[in-house]
Amino acid sequence: MEHLTDLHTIKPLLERHGFRFSKALGQNFLCAAWVPERIADAAGLDAETGVLEVGPGIGCLTVELAKRAKKVVCIELDRTLEPVLAETLAGLNNVEVVFADVMKTDLRALIAERFAGCARTVVCANLPYQITTPALTAFVQAGCFARITVMIQREVARRICAREDTADYGAFSVLMQWYTAPEALFDVPPGCFIPTPKVTSAVVTMPRRSTPPAAARSPEWMFAVVRAAFNQRRKTLCNALSAGLGLPKEAVAAAIAAAGLPEYVRGEALSIAQFAALSNELNR
Repeated sequence: MEHLTDLHTIKPLLERHGFRFSKALGQNFLCAAWVPERIADAAGLDAETGVLEVGPGIGCLTVELAKRAKKVVCIELDRTLEPVLAETLAGLNNVEVVFADVMKTDLRALIAERFAGCARTVVCANLPYQITTPALTAFVQAGCFARITVMIQREVARRICAREDTADYGAFSVLMQWYTAPEALFDVPPGCFIPTPKVTSAVVTMPRRSTPPAAARSPEWMFAVVRAAFNQRRKTLCNALSAGLGLPKEAVAAAIAAAGLPEYVRGEALSIAQFAALSNELNR
């Protein structure tokens, strides 16, 4: 079904199926054709790629993905969209819709079951705002996606791409940059959606790194160090880590010095490589 971003198509379609937007589910459907086209183009798809889409809405991005990929599997939480998607995706033989909660889905099992024969699998989605951080965390930790391309709140995109010593830099920045090499692509203004959200969105693409950006003896321990550093970001790194990790200040201070860091440095000033070096010193 064409013209899925045209209000003259969207409104009669939703009325025909008695659909009502859910604020609780953060439903905002695209009504600007250039957006799903550009998102799909940015996802790096080819005839051997499988795509996992989360929250397809009425399917405007799904249609564009289906044109470019071998297979598209959509996970949709709202079952009231079932008759809508049955109509809009009719005839697309390489698309499958799974009605489930992505946050309760075994992603590795889903990939193995649904994408047999695909050379690689990627994520491409207009993510519901309220699950952005946990969903992206689940995607990177699953370790089975070659690339993640998503439209999310612009402020979250900035956090993902932020560098050290900036206000947007935090534990989530380190996590996403450890697993991927994120790149912010373009903004999407509120007027491109129905209903109109109160925030600007942004599209970011995140190809998975083949190797981590630094050498950490224990990545799990490094992330514990990162979380402790940012949980009390107004404190010096020494005080934040001592309180957050339950370590003696003398031991933390010695590790900071051994890692070549200034005595009174704050966590937000550390690069990923410096966090890795410090975690190694604290893990001796």
